[in-house]
Amino acid sequence: MNERLEAFLKRYDELKRVIEDPALAKDQNRYRETMKEYSRLAEIAESQSEVERLLAQAAETRKMVEEEDGDMRELAKEELGGLERRLEAAFDRQKLLLIPRDPLDGKNIIMEIRAGTGGDEAALFVADLFRMYSRFAETRGWKFEIMNINETELGGYKEIIFSISGNNVYENLRYESGAHRVQRVPATESSGRIHTSAVTVAVLPEADETEIEIKPEDLRIDVMRAGGPGGQCVNTTDSAVRITHLPSGIAVHCQDEKSQIKNRAKAMRILRARIYEMEEAKAHAERSEARKNQIGSGDRSERIRTYNFPQNRLTDHRINLTLYKLDLVMQGDAAELFDSLKLSARQQVSPVASGIKKDD
Repeated sequence: MNERLEAFLKRYDELKRVIEDPALAKDQNRYRETMKEYSRLAEIAESQSEVERLLAQAAETRKMVEEEDGDMRELAKEELGGLERRLEAAFDRQKLLLIPRDPLDGKNIIMEIRAGTGGDEAALFVADLFRMYSRFAETRGWKFEIMNINETELGGYKEIIFSISGNNVYENLRYESGAHRVQRVPATESSGRIHTSAVTVAVLPEADETEIEIKPEDLRIDVMRAGGPGGQCVNTTDSAVRITHLPSGIAVHCQDEKSQIKNRAKAMRILRARIYEMEEAKAHAERSEARKNQIGSGDRSERIRTYNFPQNRLTDHRINLTLYKLDLVMQGDAAELFDSLKLSARQQVSPVASGIKKDD
């Protein structure tokens, strides 16, 4: 067995005993960190059990191929082929799990989607992307919360900011940052002409209060009445909040809640995430050129993907992936897309990370 895999499985057995100790729950920070590590190692343990089960089945079926004849032998050969394909997939998944993870992968996120070129059609696609991400989040059991929204009269969004929390959210959605191009016939287009529009997405790892120190004297806080589509007031109180971080110039506006206190709390979360992202970008400014070329820099101006509705085609330009199931992806069935991006990125970090061989 691979040494790295063996070490993970040994640690998993240790943690199974640790989490049975009632004293663990008394220290909430230690409990959260322990359960986070346990959850990750449980995936590795499950993958090893799957590999061992498939290896045993393949060995048994291979024996049948050698000993049987006629129709039984042909059936055994067919079954063996299927088992070998499943075993290949199981090894690939295990390799992916063993590659060292980015420390940020386990973080929750704040996602920002904004309409770019294309006017109302771009705003409608912002709403479509939000539904896609929220439905995908639901399939994973993640929680999401709208933090700020700027609606249009046609039902689209000029901007929507929301948080997603759960297990390894940033790991799965971090590569969504960038420009998303959409090609389709707008509902308002009578001639059937295809329009091209674009939206930008930013994925920010959410920082804890202890990770980013924001001094009160570095903030300028303005309050105002919240506005809605067409300029009408959402309410008649000064509930909207704009917080400006003076040292960086980052400004955040939040008006989704009717309570000024709640809007201020949400704005601070967004501000903290943006400052955290800025600091992380500085720390990783010299990341490898190979990884930049493969997955991209995360720059919001970089076109990462095209959604072609007439052809039911989605193309991710960074990894040359094309899927002809755009309708399903837009309904939240996006695991294949996100998994392909994760695998490509991890292979760039460590192309021979696990060193596992099928005959080990």
